[in-house]
Amino acid sequence: MKNKEQFKRLLTFLASFIIIGAFAYAFSKMWYTQYNREMRDPYWFNGNILMVILYIIVYVISANCFSAFRLGYFKTGSLIGSQVLGILMTNAITFLEISLIGRGRLSVVPMLWLTLGELIGAAVWCILFTKIFSSIYPPRKMLIIYGNSSASALVKKMSTRVDKYIINDSVSCDDDIDIIKEKILAHDAVIICDIPSIMKNQLVKFTFANNIRTYINPKLSDIIIRSADECNLFDTPLLLCRNEGTPFEQQIIKRAADILFSLIALVIASPFMLITAAAIKIYDGGPVLYSQERLTLNGKKFKVHKFRSMIVNAEKHGAQLAGKNDDRITPIGKLIRKIRFDELPQLINILKGDMSFVGPRPERPELAAEYEKDMPEFHYRLKVKAGLTGYAQVMGKYNTTPYDKLKLDLMYIERQSLALDIKLILMTIKICFVPDATEGVDGEMVTTKREEHSGHTSEELEKLNR
Repeated sequence: MKNKEQFKRLLTFLASFIIIGAFAYAFSKMWYTQYNREMRDPYWFNGNILMVILYIIVYVISANCFSAFRLGYFKTGSLIGSQVLGILMTNAITFLEISLIGRGRLSVVPMLWLTLGELIGAAVWCILFTKIFSSIYPPRKMLIIYGNSSASALVKKMSTRVDKYIINDSVSCDDDIDIIKEKILAHDAVIICDIPSIMKNQLVKFTFANNIRTYINPKLSDIIIRSADECNLFDTPLLLCRNEGTPFEQQIIKRAADILFSLIALVIASPFMLITAAAIKIYDGGPVLYSQERLTLNGKKFKVHKFRSMIVNAEKHGAQLAGKNDDRITPIGKLIRKIRFDELPQLINILKGDMSFVGPRPERPELAAEYEKDMPEFHYRLKVKAGLTGYAQVMGKYNTTPYDKLKLDLMYIERQSLALDIKLILMTIKICFVPDATEGVDGEMVTTKREEHSGHTSEELEKLNR
């Protein structure tokens, strides 16, 4: 396995080169035989090459935005979805470009045929190379090292990807260090959960020295340090954590982008918003919008607006999270939640300046107060303006624990940039097509920072993997 790992990037590059080359050839044939011949002033040799180069640049950028080349990382269905979105974005941009060149006189039909062919080719490519990857790189046999908190939640998540991970043993950090090291050497990879920092440092150095792949469940301090700048004081290397929140110049750019894109989004989404509003009103005659007090930058309170997805007076007994298969959600509500249309009125909040497109989701004051009893660090999320989407929405689900959401939000806060914002917005579009991205809170889900460790035997972990 270790010898094969060094060729993984090369194989990914070759696979990507194949689909990029195929699409370049398909577009060049379509362009030269269809659009270029129909123009009053056709392009010559260099012009045709330039068109193909531009097409490939747009495709590579678009596909990368949806992680469409991540072979071995996503499941086949998700990879196909990424390719579909990348192709649709590429061909939409390209046809706009062709329309400008041809002054609106060129037909869309050749582009539609090209799109259909590419979608079929991309599906074949995803299935074929996913199988090749899984055969060359079988699931790793992994050891999980746990501390005071339960490792079961992480094991359950990893058990959904038995094509990549097989956790076949576990060991407590309370065991003798030599026993732990011996078990590490018998596995392809190690997962280090919430264990004391001193032991974590020892084990990370040990796995580094022995070239053992290591997955670390980070603490909040690890995430903060990870984004630090490198600097040197004479011959002493230092890590600088600025801890300033969003820089002023970035705030200006972010606000300008929010205003521009929210106006564009409102124009595009207005027909869908009208249809959604009518459906809600027709169903039970209740109010269309649901307004709720939430927290944003520095703990400022504001009213967030959403399309009502639950029955009227759903919270007459107090605030509570939406549960999995929650009977308070109406049939219309289930649909608009699945496709995220319930969030569209928040475009108005973004335009007003209460929220941004990207940032931690705004939490209710009463729920935030409850979380802070177990997680004093929960207020770290208020270092930036609340957002419509973010890492926690793209990577997590409705049933992601608040502590994991806090980690994801902090990862965004410490790495935020305009480029990252654009990527997260595009990834949000992708998850609208993923059914399991809108799960509710399980009745047994722990919603606080810690779970009490109950101990996990190898047999229990094996059952969870199944």
